[in-house]
Amino acid sequence: MELFLLCSLLLFTLIVSTPLLLHIYNHRSSVSDPKLPPGKMGFPVLGESLEFLSTGRKGHPEKFIYDRIAKYSSLVFKTSLLGQPTTVICGAAGNKFLFSNENKLVIAWWPDSVNKIFPSSTQTSSKEESKKMRKLLPNFFKPEALQRYIGMMDVIAQRHFEASWEGKHEVSVFPLAKMYTFWVACKVFLSIEDPKHVAKLADPFNVLASGIISIPIDLPGTPFNRAIKASNWIRKELISIIKRRKVDLAENRASRTQDILSHMLLTSDEDGQFMKETDIADKILGLLIGGHDTASAAITFIVKYLAELPHIYNEVLKEQMEIAKSKQPGEFLNWDDIQKMKYSWNVACEVLRLAPPLQGSFREAMNDFVFSGFSIPKGWKLYWSANSTHRNPQCFPDPEKFDPSRFEGVGPAPYTFVPFGGGPRMCPGKEYARLEILVFMHNVVKRFKWEKLLPNEKIIVDPMPIPAKELPIRLIPQSSSYVMI
Repeated sequence: MELFLLCSLLLFTLIVSTPLLLHIYNHRSSVSDPKLPPGKMGFPVLGESLEFLSTGRKGHPEKFIYDRIAKYSSLVFKTSLLGQPTTVICGAAGNKFLFSNENKLVIAWWPDSVNKIFPSSTQTSSKEESKKMRKLLPNFFKPEALQRYIGMMDVIAQRHFEASWEGKHEVSVFPLAKMYTFWVACKVFLSIEDPKHVAKLADPFNVLASGIISIPIDLPGTPFNRAIKASNWIRKELISIIKRRKVDLAENRASRTQDILSHMLLTSDEDGQFMKETDIADKILGLLIGGHDTASAAITFIVKYLAELPHIYNEVLKEQMEIAKSKQPGEFLNWDDIQKMKYSWNVACEVLRLAPPLQGSFREAMNDFVFSGFSIPKGWKLYWSANSTHRNPQCFPDPEKFDPSRFEGVGPAPYTFVPFGGGPRMCPGKEYARLEILVFMHNVVKRFKWEKLLPNEKIIVDPMPIPAKELPIRLIPQSSSYVMI
């Protein structure tokens, strides 16, 4: 109901504006070119956004895509999403085309809500800010740099389970998964590990994350309005942290290389200019969201599938207990241990195939071009969907079956498994996510078995897949033969 109310308000706001009526006329007249892909643009302004969003909230985001592929007998079709004329490009060939033509034919595009929540992007654009971030991150997110975080992740995981899982008969997985990944992100990016400080930041971050991809109506009570208020509060807190770090660096109480915050404060651009405190706050804010939101969804679904598939759980347990038994008392996980978790990572990949946290993303056409015989006008948005290959039987036979063996050997064909995107815009935190997911899996299975309390719990996608009731489970401590080390 809230979604439909927001869309109605958006429609009213737009059509009372005379300039926008002209925009609507121009938009409608521009989609009659016979060389455009097949499809319908839906209602003025709203387009087909209602159905696009509602199929996700009903737990079947792929339905929007596959219904139109079948209707138009085409892997390329036109529509209108989030107020923008859009070409949806499906399949491995479509993924390859978009990923290979980044900054050549297409550039990244985000809805207005993103630009309005991150004010630093108004100085340039969210696209330019993203490019700057990608230049800063490689030194921190490459495997050799991340190795030093594994023990720290293990420490946080152990503290997390001791505080929030052990001694409980029942827990709700999704909020606890968010707590763990946010704690790890705070430590890696800001060197914050005090649970009280982490908890103080966590609630407004969750409000912000839920409103980033929303209809940008800044009215009291809307997700967008709540997200803006949360981002303003978080930004003030981050600027306070940044100011303290500057002092600590000047007085040698902080290391130049201890985290991304120190790196940002001490790294200048090509012109020798250092970033402003507000810009750093925005970038850290974005990293904290990206660094925990998608991983927490993946972890939640790993717990879900392991509860449903005891034979898969037993194989994961076997692998992880071999690693646990090899550790000395008080010894934490390390890089070699992670490399032994091959089956566990195959399980995680199969979860990412069936429930990708990143459902897809938008690009914008830099100029007119032709793809698959169809004209794509300059300025049109292009959308790729992970589910267009993840649930395609031509890419993954018997796609609804949970089968980790798909990822053995050479694994899936190129451009078919895309939970982290691809090309120049592939998620730079892919390896970071792998580490924190595997550290979580190690710690949860060696402590517990579990059962779902709601066998048929609904899954909603808004914009990431989440269990409607946060996945409550009953915990069963491991037998004495698996005593903690």
